[in-house]
Amino acid sequence: MSSKVRILSFDNGITAVDTDYIRPHLDASHLVVENGDAAFVDTGTNHSVEFLLRALEQQDRDVGDVRYVFLTHVHLDHAGGAGKLMRELPNARAVVHPRGARHVIEPSKLIRGAREVYGEETYTELYGEVLPIPEERVLTVEDGGEIDLGGRSLHCFFTEGHARHHYCLHDPVSGSVFTGDSFGLSYRELDTAAGEFIFPTTTPVDFDPLEAHRSVDRIMAWEPRQLFLTHYSRVTDLPRLAGDMHRGIDDFVRIARQHVNDANREAAIRDAMFRYLAGRAREHGVEADDDRLHELLDMDIGLNAMGLEHWLSTTAEPAAE
Repeated sequence: MSSKVRILSFDNGITAVDTDYIRPHLDASHLVVENGDAAFVDTGTNHSVEFLLRALEQQDRDVGDVRYVFLTHVHLDHAGGAGKLMRELPNARAVVHPRGARHVIEPSKLIRGAREVYGEETYTELYGEVLPIPEERVLTVEDGGEIDLGGRSLHCFFTEGHARHHYCLHDPVSGSVFTGDSFGLSYRELDTAAGEFIFPTTTPVDFDPLEAHRSVDRIMAWEPRQLFLTHYSRVTDLPRLAGDMHRGIDDFVRIARQHVNDANREAAIRDAMFRYLAGRAREHGVEADDDRLHELLDMDIGLNAMGLEHWLSTTAEPAAE
């Protein structure tokens, strides 16, 4: 882990803080400041908390200024550090989808699921001890709910294609939506002269193709000027990227169905997904060789394949194509 905090400052009091999860420029928390009040959108892991606190200092804000910690969903790369962070923020409340609230109050099931995905050794290295958040400090948000941050109204809306406990946050002041994972992954290392490269995330266990499409449409219905993704921060070429997301969701489903009868379909999906994403990246102008693309994409491809395998196992819909 790096000891240096990496931040990017944007207009309207928005700052991206690199949480230093896995590698630089993979996972961002966003700090929003309005009239002296502050909020974080997603937190990263326990290892990220020191970076968030130092970013707060760099923005001349005190821990007592933080009113909210918005957790777009409770996957541990987004919320694993929330319990530890909340212990440092005396006036903050954690804002959570109703389906996610019980998991941050009592995280044992969340921890168990992450251990199954990552294995005990990797889980411990990545996340450490995930701490609970006291129930009285958890605020559940409803679809369409509004939260005031220093006079700045932030709109919460449900986007449940990636996870049933996912919401996004619309900020009319900046013309932005903070999307968590509902608008996919876009790594700055894959930007080219053609703009940003994007693809969906179908991690276990709640991937729902119809809801994933609907989530993209709900985000775009706000007519945002920019989106802030947890992986990784701001993207702006939104009509093209929305089209790429819809295409990617359909193509991931197609890949899964093509391998539904394979003996080891998770491995087959993983291999097919790498070929698909590498081909799309090169069409986009990415010049990285296969080794570099494996370095950038393999973790997500592995999680996506696991999620698609689970979807194949639990839906009555799939059929080989």
